[in-house]
Amino acid sequence: MKILLVVAVALIDADNRILIAQRPEGKQLAGLWEFPGGKVDPHERPEHALIRELQEELGIEVKEPCLAPLTFASHAYEDFHLLMPLYVCRRWTGFVQAKEHTALKWVRANELRNYPMPPADDPLIPALIDLVG
Repeated sequence: MKILLVVAVALIDADNRILIAQRPEGKQLAGLWEFPGGKVDPHERPEHALIRELQEELGIEVKEPCLAPLTFASHAYEDFHLLMPLYVCRRWTGFVQAKEHTALKWVRANELRNYPMPPADDPLIPALIDLVG
């Protein structure tokens, strides 16, 4: 089974809210909410992939020292296995905008379960609740 490495981030604002993004129509798992991020290209470090994805998806600049690894998800989908490290980021430059997603929301960690998420994202929630309450 193919292993797919993707990287995700919990952007946390000054009010300890976490950014989630709604997957657009036409994409796999469309309509579900996820943590921003994306695929890691061959020979690319996860941090560099995340910096690139955040620029492409949200229009923000993140410096590598501002990314702190928190936890990871390992999930078997039907035709591939997903490995997804989750980073935390509290500092970035620019204004978050939905460039590739249907919508963006800032939510409290204990409200994340109110939004339907892909199966791989769900196990990341307890670590975020422990981190920011």
